[in-house]
Amino acid sequence: MIITDIEPKEVFKGFKGRFVHMESFTIGFWDIEAGSELPLHSHIHEQTTEVIEGELEMTCNGVTKVYKPGMIITIPSNVLHGGRAITRCKLTDIFCPVREDYK
Repeated sequence: MIITDIEPKEVFKGFKGRFVHMESFTIGFWDIEAGSELPLHSHIHEQTTEVIEGELEMTCNGVTKVYKPGMIITIPSNVLHGGRAITRCKLTDIFCPVREDYK
């Protein structure tokens, strides 16, 4: 499988993702426009986010940090989180269980 063969889906304005769904998890490959905002939200899924390119400001459980390439954000189930792309970003997310809403 080649990532670029997967049709991108704009989940939030400026957040375009390509998703692979397995039996117990979903992996997402994101391309995010600079300045795009991810509203504060929570979900049942545990999530890890790795910054591949760019700079991402994230607030997780009330703590705000700037993440750069090679850094990983861990987000437990039901924790409030959100952020914004300081620059154009590429991220890889893993969600467990599967993100049925991203299918």
